[in-house]
Parts: sequence; C-alpha cells; structure tokens
Amino acid sequence: MNRLSIALLCTLPLILLPGMAAAQDAFGDTASPDIALPGLSQYAPAAAASAGAALGRTVRMQALLTENGDPLEHGLTWRIFHPVPGTDGKLPLLATATGGSAEFEFEPGDYFIHVAFGRAGVTKKLTIPRDGPLETQHLVLEAGGLVLNAVSGIDMRIPPSQLRFNIFKAEEGLDGEQQLVLKDVKANTIVRLNAGTYHIVSEYGGVNAVIRSDIRVEAGKLTEAVIQHRAAQLTLKLVAEPGGEAIADTAWSILSSGGDTVSESVGAFPTIILAEGDYTAIARNKTKVYQREFTVVAGHNSDIEVLLQ
Repeated sequence: MNRLSIALLCTLPLILLPGMAAAQDAFGDTASPDIALPGLSQYAPAAAASAGAALGRTVRMQALLTENGDPLEHGLTWRIFHPVPGTDGKLPLLATATGGSAEFEFEPGDYFIHVAFGRAGVTKKLTIPRDGPLETQHLVLEAGGLVLNAVSGIDMRIPPSQLRFNIFKAEEGLDGEQQLVLKDVKANTIVRLNAGTYHIVSEYGGVNAVIRSDIRVEAGKLTEAVIQHRAAQLTLKLVAEPGGEAIADTAWSILSSGGDTVSESVGAFPTIILAEGDYTAIARNKTKVYQREFTVVAGHNSDIEVLLQ
C-alpha cells in the first residue's frame, strides 16, 4: 500500500476469442508504461511541499476494472493534480504513487485524481471537506485486456518477430485523423485498454502485407484477436537450372500486376513477404536482366526461381 502526503499548493478479417478474466493477473503486463491521461492532457512537474506544511486528512483510494470487480492489487499508477492551472497553463502535479490501493493525505480543497492501468485510465474530481466522514474512493476503470496475433492463409501461424501492430482509437479526431494509442505492439503482448472499439493495423513483414480491423475491448474481459493475413513468405533465387545454386550479386525488383515497384533488394536469395496477388520478379546480374511472373497464394511459402535464359 502507498501512503503519500500532499500540502495544498498555489492526470479486415479476424478471429476474436473473448474470455472473462478471473483475476487481475489475466491481464499481465502492459506493453508500455507511458500514460496518456484522459481529460488531463497537460500537467506541470510535481512541486515539493514546504517542510512546515500541516498534514491534512487521509483518504484511501482503490481502482476496479468493473463496477462489481475486486480492487486491483498491482500495476496501478496514481496521480494527484491541483485543479487550478499554473502560470504555464498546466495542472500542477502534486503527488504520484504506484502499486495497488493507495492512501494520500490532503489539505481541505479540490483535487483531480487520475489512475492508470496500462493504457486504461480514469479521472475523478475529489473535494476534501474540513470535517465529516471521508469514504474510500473507488475509481472504476471500465477496462479490459487485448492480445493480438495473426495467421497467414487459413491457419499458418506467423512468427511473432515478423508481426507488428499499431492500435488506434476507432473514432476520428477533430482533424479527421485517428488517434494513435500504441505503436509497434508485439504479438502475444497483453495491452490494458479502456473498454471500447479500437482500430488495429497489422503489418506482416515490411512490404505490403497490411490488414486493418476494428476490435472491441470489453470491461473485465481479456480479448484475444487473431488477424488473418492474405500473404506468404518467398525466397528469390537466380539459378542456371531448376533447383540449382543461387547466383550471388543479384539485384532484385518486384513489380505489382500494375507495374508499380513493390520491393527492391540485393542478394543471392533474399526473403520477402508479399500480399496475395500477381507479381513480376526482375533479376539483374552483371549486364543482363532476367524476369519471371509469379503468383502469391496466402499461407503458401515458397521459392521463386528465375532462370538464366
């Protein structure tokens, strides 16, 4: 338990596998400790209280995933703010605490409390009277967990090292753009989020295998989303005969069916991940150019051989 003192000073296709989280541990560790504070986008650094400041009234605070859930015991970050912006226009940050439930001592007055659980967070205004009872403050996060993964084709698992996910808010902002919540999320990572719908951009490899999906996170539940990519991994080879040794010092260009350059590389047998479709492989070795048309079928990894003739 944390206890701090505050002196009043002048926060496309996919498969969904939802399941109830029986305990907080089901949500694991979040992908990033960085917090974006809902409703408290700007705040000033914490200012130290004077040594002679009198201690005020003690308030205990607890955070829950849902209205009827149990208090969270770890993974929380608490922030206490003065409600009046400073000269810089930011809300002064008075104190912080991490862990589970927390106790703070306040002088009478108004404050903002913000608690974060991974990327989930909630803000509440708190008024401390000079006398009378003080109840434990329960902040309901209305949060859940999200785990992302992907397959190629019907059921071919993609190595986590070849996947990258970006999470956006589903609704557009005032500028017409979707707000980025978290980028470069690794597969099999549990991300804690407020309940709601999120727009997921899944990238397989670094070329054109990209799938976009909207996924809903429910409070108190851990949702596992398996996104289905229509792509495959290919190895390019310039050979003298079918099944022959790959020839070194070869420059490669991959063109789409419309003639646009999709990828360029150099090597005897470069590996590339492409979305399903028709392509042309162009191999340049010394002064000669060779090419071959080929088709990518989702989930079917293969070698693409271009012959020296």
